[in-house]
Amino acid sequence: MDSIELFVPGRLCLFGEHTDWAGRYNEINADVLPGKAIVTGIDLGIYATAEKCETFELSSLDEKGNVVTFSCNMDKDVLREKAKETQFFCYACGVAAYLLENYRIGGAKIDINKVTLPIKKGLSSSAAICVLVARAFNELYHLKMSISGEMQAAYRGEMLTKSRCGRLDQACAYGVAPVCMEFDGNEVYAEKLSVGKNMYLVFADLMAKKDTKKILSDLNRAYPFPQTETDKKIHEALGKDNQRIISEAVDAIAKGDTAKVGSLMTEAQKIFDEKVAIGCPEELTAPVLHSVLNDPKVKELTLGGKGVGSQGDGTVQFICEDKLKQAELVKYLEEKGMEPHAFMLPAGDRVRKAIIPVAGFGTRMYPETRFVKKEFLPVIDQNGLAKPVIMYLLEELEEAGIEEIIIIVGEEELEGFKEMFSKGITEEHIKKLPESVREYEKKIASIGRKLKFSVQKERRGFGHAVYQAREHLGKEPVLLMLGDFIYKSNINLNCATQLIKSYQKSGGKLTVGIKPVELENVVHYGILTGSFDDRRSYMMSVTEMYEKPTVRYAKDHLATKTPKGKEYYCTFGTYILTPDVFDYLDEDIRKHDETGDPSEIQLTSALCRVLEAKGMTGALIDGKSFDVGIPKAYAETILKYSEGK
Repeated sequence: MDSIELFVPGRLCLFGEHTDWAGRYNEINADVLPGKAIVTGIDLGIYATAEKCETFELSSLDEKGNVVTFSCNMDKDVLREKAKETQFFCYACGVAAYLLENYRIGGAKIDINKVTLPIKKGLSSSAAICVLVARAFNELYHLKMSISGEMQAAYRGEMLTKSRCGRLDQACAYGVAPVCMEFDGNEVYAEKLSVGKNMYLVFADLMAKKDTKKILSDLNRAYPFPQTETDKKIHEALGKDNQRIISEAVDAIAKGDTAKVGSLMTEAQKIFDEKVAIGCPEELTAPVLHSVLNDPKVKELTLGGKGVGSQGDGTVQFICEDKLKQAELVKYLEEKGMEPHAFMLPAGDRVRKAIIPVAGFGTRMYPETRFVKKEFLPVIDQNGLAKPVIMYLLEELEEAGIEEIIIIVGEEELEGFKEMFSKGITEEHIKKLPESVREYEKKIASIGRKLKFSVQKERRGFGHAVYQAREHLGKEPVLLMLGDFIYKSNINLNCATQLIKSYQKSGGKLTVGIKPVELENVVHYGILTGSFDDRRSYMMSVTEMYEKPTVRYAKDHLATKTPKGKEYYCTFGTYILTPDVFDYLDEDIRKHDETGDPSEIQLTSALCRVLEAKGMTGALIDGKSFDVGIPKAYAETILKYSEGK
């Protein structure tokens, strides 16, 4: 790796200011509820390139736009001393010192070549620098830190400086996306949120003054135990009131309900004014802030707004109905002498598309597959309907909210597939069907409208088949389901939905469905190992993935420690692939073409490269997978599926 490119945005606290420090008092007073906040990265930030070197070198633009440089040895004592200074690079030194003490790393040269993030405007530019340095070392030295690991390194590094950053500042590690954070004592949990549709926001420097240190000092007097009625109101506002607001806001953001988000901003400000501002009236009465919030023109252009960060006459934020009103608001605030910035929360982290590869011949099911593809083999459901395997997969995806399904077919199969899902049966045949199943014909037609097809002209391996869907994907994540399995969930979320939710909680990492497997059977599967999350025991941070290992290799290298002892986990047959998987497949295909390599293009090799570069999440699916690709397994599926055994 010669060099890497990095971007880390600034962050804005949409809801839940002050709850990061308030939630910490839960360790002293159990009646203090965990703090919760919704924090988002914005599309303004810090751009850099980084490469390995023997020392620690940085160059950047200072607040005046001048190029400044810094260099020192990779020595933890030197870095710690530099972190305590007030020089421009103290934050970077603090993070480098923390990482050097806790990881095996060398030096790094980091060139910050572009800064679009306003400095000292309540957007946590210092945290962005800290996350950027943590990410540079993480990627250069393959430390395999998760996003939460990068956040932890950034926070610990900044704590080595004279800064006393908030615990929500490092949410910028999640990129331009909202994150719901929970602060329970000293524990910090973060979950990336799905945005239902594009949301248009504006934040603005009020060009007034506030004393953040006084605000924090005065409000902290209400903790850990409330002594006065004012203290009780502060606890209430930052506790149960805030938790309700956060819960409703998470739901509104997921649905893309901008009007609801706006009304919640206005309500959150009202609660803050009535219950928190009284704890520091000199700063939090905030006449400038409230004059802007109550401006008739501002109200006309926005759906709601509130103060930012520690509140007071510092910064204000608004949400607008559309881009046009956002632009009008920016212009109006500029005319009023403020410094506004527009940004958008893009709809994303929704998994809208899926792939089902069915182009294979089905060698293991020959001679049956000479006449009928295995995807059309019948399986009886719990209602007694004989449905083809592919309909089970399509129904699963539709129930999970998938909007577009790409089926990978052989060239000779394309027209047959298209006709099957576009041409209905005759009215005469419909009349012969029992009324209980006539609706199913409509369901087939409905699902058929979601289908697109890609052709695999050459049989060059499973990875090559999956790659054929790329033309339909853009840069979106995609759910991959194998055509050899059907699934049945043990809970009220189907298996595909469980995987999607795990992907969203992973922070957008490549996510593979997994299930336990006996040691003697590992030779038949792709095996993953790693460690399970203490809080979400169904999510594994994967450290290694190995295709069909020997029993000896699995026993020596692939066991996962659990409360039950050593266990083994194999792929469940479902994956959420990130765009970089297709980048690696593209590289593999080009390399094979250039060298004339006749070997197959494997998906596993691309997955392992993503694991090495960015990490992977294993999602333990609460359900069963039923094999239809092997004669004996298919016979068992026929017997057991309808009973869910």
